[in-house]
Amino acid sequence: MKRDTHLVILLLLVIGCSLASLTIWKVLASRERALEEVNVHSLNLTQALATYSEGIVRQSSLLLLGLVERLETEGSGPAQIERLRTLINHQQPLMPQLSGITIYDRHGHWLMSSNRPIPQGADSSDRAYFIHHRDDPSRETFIGPPIRSRSNDEWVITVSRRFNDDQGAFAGVVAVTLGVQNFLRLFGKLDVGQDGAIGLSYTDGTLLVRYPFREQDMGRNFSQSPIYAKYLLERSVGTASFTSSLDGVERLYAFRKSQKLPLITTVALGKHEALAAWRTEALLSAVVVASLLGLTGIIGWFLYRDIRRRTQIEEELRIAQQQLLGSNRQLELLAMKDALTALANRRCFDQTLATEARRSQRDGTSLALLMIDLDYFKLYNDSLGHVAGDACLQAVGKLLEDAVRRPSDLVARYGGEEFAVIMPDTDAAGAAVVAQLLVDRLRHEHLPHPSSPLARVSVSIGVAAGQGAQLDAVQSLIEAADQALYQAKAAGRNGFAAYRGEPSLEGRGHQPTDP
Repeated sequence: MKRDTHLVILLLLVIGCSLASLTIWKVLASRERALEEVNVHSLNLTQALATYSEGIVRQSSLLLLGLVERLETEGSGPAQIERLRTLINHQQPLMPQLSGITIYDRHGHWLMSSNRPIPQGADSSDRAYFIHHRDDPSRETFIGPPIRSRSNDEWVITVSRRFNDDQGAFAGVVAVTLGVQNFLRLFGKLDVGQDGAIGLSYTDGTLLVRYPFREQDMGRNFSQSPIYAKYLLERSVGTASFTSSLDGVERLYAFRKSQKLPLITTVALGKHEALAAWRTEALLSAVVVASLLGLTGIIGWFLYRDIRRRTQIEEELRIAQQQLLGSNRQLELLAMKDALTALANRRCFDQTLATEARRSQRDGTSLALLMIDLDYFKLYNDSLGHVAGDACLQAVGKLLEDAVRRPSDLVARYGGEEFAVIMPDTDAAGAAVVAQLLVDRLRHEHLPHPSSPLARVSVSIGVAAGQGAQLDAVQSLIEAADQALYQAKAAGRNGFAAYRGEPSLEGRGHQPTDP
C-alpha cells in the first residue's frame, strides 16, 4: 500500500513538471515565432516602400534629365522657359506625387515655378541643394533634406540636377519638390499599430519622412543612434530591437538600404503591440495548464484514496473486461463486412446461406439465391483503371443494398465483380421479380461504361430456388444459381435467367420476363 502511494505521488510530480516544462517551452517558442513573423512582415513592407520611393525618385530624375538637356541645348531665355513651362504642365499630371518643379539661374533667382507665380525677389541661393550643385560639378541627381517650400509653405523633399552653360560653367539648378504629405498618405494606409512608425532617411542618417509625422523630427539626423551605429553602417537589410531615440518607445525595426539610391527605408512596430497576441496566447496556455495541474492534483487525491479500495478496482477491471469483450464482438462484426463495398463478405455469405438453408428445411419454406456478375468488368478496369473499377463496385453494391429492402435478405460481395443475394421465404418467381428490379434499377442509374456495347454498366443475374430436400447440399443451390448466371451471360448479358438445367434467356434490358 505504501509503495503504491509513493508511486502515485511520484507520478503526479512527473506529470506536473512535464506540463510546466512543456508549457514554458511552448510559450517561448511561440514568442520566437511571433517575433519572426513580425520581422518578415516588416521586411516585406520595407521592400514595397523602398520600391515605391525609388520609383518616384527615378521618375523625377528622368524628368530632370530631360529638362536639363533642353536648358543646355536651347538656353534659359524667356521663350525657352515658356516652352518648358508648357512641357511641364503636360507632364506634371503624370506624376501626382510632385509638388512642383522650379528652375533657378546661377544666382539662385527663380526662372520658373510650375505651381505658382514667381514671388517678387525670390531667391533660393541659401538652399542646401543649390549650394551643393553650385560647389560640386557632378551632374548626378541630388536628394536634398526636407525643407519648407517657399511657394506653398508645405514640407517637401527636393530632387535636383545642375545645368551648365555653353562653356560648361554652372548655369543654374532644376529642382523637383516631392510633397511629404504624399508619402504620409501612403504610409498612413499601412497598419503599423499605435506605436508603429515608418521612416525614409538619407544614408548619412538625415530623416526625410517619418510617419506618424512630427514637425520637430523633419531633417533630424540620427547617425548617432544605436540602430544606425550598430546595423546600418555595415548591413544593407536586417532587423533589430531598440528603444527609439525620437520618442522612447521600444520597437522592432526592419530596415533596407536602396541598392541604387542613397536612401534607407525603415518600418518599426511597437514591441508591446507586436506581442499582444502572443501574450494572450501565453496567458491562455498558463490558465489551461494551471487548470490541468489542479485537475491532476484532484485526480491524484482521488486515486490515492482509491488505492485502498481494492474491490472497486477489481470492479473496474471487470467492466473493462466486458468492454473488451464488446470490442471483440464489434471486431467480429467488422470481420463479416467487405472492406471495399461495406456489404457482407464471402465468410458472412457462407454462414448465412447455411443457416437459412437449415431454417428453410426445418420450416418447409423456399430459399432463393441470386448470383450477380458485372458485365464486361475486365474491360471497365482496363479502360478506366482499378480505382474507377473499385468505385464502380461500390456504386453497384450500394444500388443492390438499396433495392433489396427486406430485413431478412442479405446482399453480399461473393468475390471480384460478383455479388449474391440470399432471399429466405422466396420462391423462383419472387426471386425473378427482384432480379428484374435490379436490372431495371441499374439501367436507370446509367453508370457510364465506355467499353460496353451498352455504354453503361450492366449485370447478368442467375436465379435459383429450392426447398426441403433440395437444400440438403447448399453447394448445389450455389451451383444452380451459377449455372443460371452463365445462361444469362450466354443469352447476351444485361438480364437474368432462372435455373432450368439448360441455357435460356429469362430477362434482358426492360423486356418482360417469365421465369
